[in-house]
Amino acid sequence: MEVSVIGNPQAKIWRAESACRELGFRFGSGIISGESRNNKVSFLTHQSSKWKEIGLRCSPRSVKCEAIVSDHVPFLKPTRSLESVKLFVGLPLDTVSDCNSVNHMKAITAGLKALKLLGVEGVELPIFWGVVEREAPGEYDWSGYLAVAEVVKKVGLKLHASLSFHGSSKDTEIGLPDWVVKIGEAVPGMYFTDRYGKQYRDCLSFGVDDVPVLDGKTPMEVYGGFCESFKSAFSDYMGNTITGITLGMGPDGELKYPSHQHETSLSGAGEFQCYDEHMLSALKHYAESTGNPLWGLGGPHDAPAYDQQPHSTSFFSDGGSWESQYGDFFLTWYSSLLTSHADRVLSVASSAFSGSGVSISGKLPLLHQWNKLRSQPSELTAGFYGSNGHDRYEAVAEIFAKNSCGMIVPGMDLSDEHQSPASLSSPESLLADIKTSCKKQGVVVSGQNSAASVSGGFERIVENLKDESVGIDLFTYQRMGALFFSPEHFHAFTVFVRNMNQVELSSYDQAGEDEAQTVSVGSGTGARSLQTA
Repeated sequence: MEVSVIGNPQAKIWRAESACRELGFRFGSGIISGESRNNKVSFLTHQSSKWKEIGLRCSPRSVKCEAIVSDHVPFLKPTRSLESVKLFVGLPLDTVSDCNSVNHMKAITAGLKALKLLGVEGVELPIFWGVVEREAPGEYDWSGYLAVAEVVKKVGLKLHASLSFHGSSKDTEIGLPDWVVKIGEAVPGMYFTDRYGKQYRDCLSFGVDDVPVLDGKTPMEVYGGFCESFKSAFSDYMGNTITGITLGMGPDGELKYPSHQHETSLSGAGEFQCYDEHMLSALKHYAESTGNPLWGLGGPHDAPAYDQQPHSTSFFSDGGSWESQYGDFFLTWYSSLLTSHADRVLSVASSAFSGSGVSISGKLPLLHQWNKLRSQPSELTAGFYGSNGHDRYEAVAEIFAKNSCGMIVPGMDLSDEHQSPASLSSPESLLADIKTSCKKQGVVVSGQNSAASVSGGFERIVENLKDESVGIDLFTYQRMGALFFSPEHFHAFTVFVRNMNQVELSSYDQAGEDEAQTVSVGSGTGARSLQTA
């Protein structure tokens, strides 16, 4: 296989013959270590095997992008120009560890150089509250993230920072700050709670947004202080290297309730998360104010359990409780807390970063399971409900527009044809609904792919990006790591970049031998390398 990419600066991938400085990646079982000797950086697993090299050659004279792939991969011809869409790649969630040290800095640096040569605009960096403000309230340590920002700047990429006010203990072992966890042991009511009394401890309940549960401060005040500290610490990067900031809005950074917090699979619709003391108090007050005090005692009694299918009980069935007067009462209240939370978080961000020269955004989930049902149960349990003729995402889009914030929508690699018929799932129609609501409110939409690799994903991403109904300005591919740099995947990603750039295959085929820089990425089992002259 021979792959050629000519970018800015000019880059060509070809079989590397000459001796040069080498930055190496070797992936196998996914366990990576680093070593450096004689200008060579290698990241090895427990076993090595034969491998081939592919290289990227760079010449500073080039100003256009081209990709040549010798395997006769079909070239997509989008109707909408994609040259204006900025392409970013997400860095690993654990780029900075819970101890504030950078994991695999040499591997990340080599990866950044490869992305630069391919013509990628920048990278997204997850920044966790539990790392920066770990020990005590108001004591911030940005050292690990500053080190990454400096490398990104030196490589010449842009940076989008994702400020995450949730934990990611399942994926990275990074939880909430230690001092917050300690408070939570004494004040357990500040976590989301289901009807069984089980708590979701990777995120604070929306019910405590304006309650001074954090050492005398409200979560919104603490988030505001975090944002101000970030702006100060990264002042040299704001508006130049750092061009965008995403605010974490809930579990996994997305605007939603943790409705699937204890599931063993995604076969069910999830459960309502309204049983912590603060949300129950708010529900009671709302019920009394509407003249229905008995409706404020708890959530729906006839909703299914986590892994039960929606039709196993009456609540989500056609003609079920969700369509009753009580159902409208509860779902209106439940969804209103979600939109109020979104308004508070985005207001904090808009206030903190006003005039900083960066764009502000928040992320929505793509809850496509069961969305062919009239009740759309997975969306209801996560907090998205439309009433009085309004689309379920219209109120959310209004909040984003009010705060002049963009909306990130994941799942742009998903297609209906690859969904199980039994799941009654249509990610395509759901994505269209969200984009329609954003267009109506004038909200700028950015895209991401889903967490898992899916068949035909790159082709589907291009189809979504060329959609003329809503102009997507930026796409972030998730995420860099061993799988990303595997031979098959990296080849597919290169083709994707080529389709994004819409280039003529015969142009800019000359490489300046005397000015060439080389980066090689091995194709074969277990290894790849990056070389620079």
